[in-house]
Amino acid sequence: MNLAIRSIGGQIAQGDSFHNDRFPDLKADYILANPPFNVSDWRGELLRDDKRWKYGPPPAGNANFAWVQHMIHHLAPTGLAGFVLANGSMSSNQSGEGEIRKNMIEADLVDCMVAMPGQLFYSTQIPACLWFLARDKKNGRPATSSGQAFRDRRGEVLFIDARKLGRMADRTHRELTDEDIARVAGTYHAWRGEAIVPSPSTGEGKREGVGEYKDIPGFCKAAKLEEIRKHGYVLTPGRYVGAEAVADNGEPFPEKMQRLVAQLRQQMEEGRKLDAAIEANLKELGYDIYVI
Repeated sequence: MNLAIRSIGGQIAQGDSFHNDRFPDLKADYILANPPFNVSDWRGELLRDDKRWKYGPPPAGNANFAWVQHMIHHLAPTGLAGFVLANGSMSSNQSGEGEIRKNMIEADLVDCMVAMPGQLFYSTQIPACLWFLARDKKNGRPATSSGQAFRDRRGEVLFIDARKLGRMADRTHRELTDEDIARVAGTYHAWRGEAIVPSPSTGEGKREGVGEYKDIPGFCKAAKLEEIRKHGYVLTPGRYVGAEAVADNGEPFPEKMQRLVAQLRQQMEEGRKLDAAIEANLKELGYDIYVI
C-alpha cells in the first residue's frame, strides 16, 4: 500500500509472510519494511521450529522479532535492510526477545540504530526507531561504476538519537524536514565511510556531500561491541550518545563555579531585601505577615 499511494510499481496481494512465504528462495540486496508493531495474533506457536528463527524463536505474543528474522533470512550475503519498529524492540527482554537481540548483535548484524521522535505517524503518537542491518560489515563492496564502497565496520554500531528533530505540522503531528533527514542520512553515510568510483589519479573518492564522521554528544556515537555488552545488549541510542554538549566561553570550571556561587549569594541577598520591603509596605497598609 505504501508503494501504491506513492505511485511506485509493486505487487499487492493478500497473504501471510510468515505462514505462506511467496518468495522462499529470495535473497535480496536491499530490504525496506514498515511491519506492523507488536502483532500478537500472528499464530507464532505454529512456527516454533521454523528455519528462519536462526537467532531464537520469537515469542508467540509479539511478532517484532519474527519480522526481523524473516528479513535477515531473505538478505543476500552482502545485503542491507532498513525497517521501522516499536521502541520496545531495542530493549525488551521478555519472552526471549533479549536473547534474540543479543544473538543478532554477537553475529554483528546490527549496523545502525536511530531513535525517532514521537507523533510521526497518523495512526499512533508513540515514537518508533529505525533499524539498519548489514549481512557483511567489512568492506565487501568495492567502489565501482554502479555502487559505493564501505569501510570495515565490524564490531561497531552507530547510534543516532534523532528524538529532538522535526517540527510540528499541526497540533498532533510532527514532520521531519529535508534538513533533518539529510543530517541523519549524512551521519550514517559518513560513518560507513562511503566512497564513490575511485579517481584515476588517487584511487580514492568520496560520496558527494559526505564528510568525515565524528561522534557528536547528544546526537550520535559509534560504539564498540564491548560497550554494547556492558549495556546488556540494549540498543537504545540515548544510552550511548550521552548528553548534548553545552556551549561555554572556555572558562575553567573552578573559576566558573566560584562566579556562579557569588552570583547566587548576591541574588539571594537581593531577594531578602525585596521581601523586607514588601513586608514593610504591607504593614503600612495595615496587613500583618505570617510565615508558615
